[in-house]
Amino acid sequence: MAQKPVRRKAPKPPLAQRLRNDFLTGLVVVLPMFMTAYLLWWFVGFVDDKVVPLIPRRYDPENVFGRNIFGFGLLLFVSFTTLVGALAKNLIGRQILQFGETILGRTPIVRPIYNGLKQIAETLFTDSGNAFERPCLVEYPRKGVWSIAFMSTRVHREIADRAGPDLVSVFVPMTPNPTTGFLRFVERSEIVPLDMSLEDATKLIISAGLVTEPTPPAPGRKPKAAASLAPSRPSR
Repeated sequence: MAQKPVRRKAPKPPLAQRLRNDFLTGLVVVLPMFMTAYLLWWFVGFVDDKVVPLIPRRYDPENVFGRNIFGFGLLLFVSFTTLVGALAKNLIGRQILQFGETILGRTPIVRPIYNGLKQIAETLFTDSGNAFERPCLVEYPRKGVWSIAFMSTRVHREIADRAGPDLVSVFVPMTPNPTTGFLRFVERSEIVPLDMSLEDATKLIISAGLVTEPTPPAPGRKPKAAASLAPSRPSR
């Protein structure tokens, strides 16, 4: 009967290295939580600073309750926006909004700004808007170099008539801010569609390629970690 090999314990790393590894592990846990809380705190404070000064001084929280209430401006903004959305679905409210849009549409300087912002809002926050279809790969900025892009739903009619009907408008975002980038019109045959969701593609762009899904093991093959933990059978 063969003798089992003696497993030697790996030597412990030095204390400085263990402290460094513990600090990096804690940083991975604490930093996202801290940044999320900080951004939420900053956003609520930003909305409060813009909304609370618009409240009449008689109804100011500091005069009514004796102190400033953090988040009161955000609550008021959400309530007002919800009320406007409810009125927009009503016949009378829809007519009032159409009257206001007509006035804005006849103002020379305000008209292009309002129409552009309205189209962006409809694209981002409504199901009927022309949002991005799916992520894809395009060769940009040169052949052989691939970049992640977002396919749009339609191409402007004049561009399709002049450059070709098989063009697809794609938006190539920049890292780490995907809200900025370049608009390109590419032949459909030069686009490689991706199966990943828009959210996963956005995470990949923001993290500069660091956030990726784990590669699944090949079918019929045990992972290395599982294989190393499996008990060894004694030889006969």
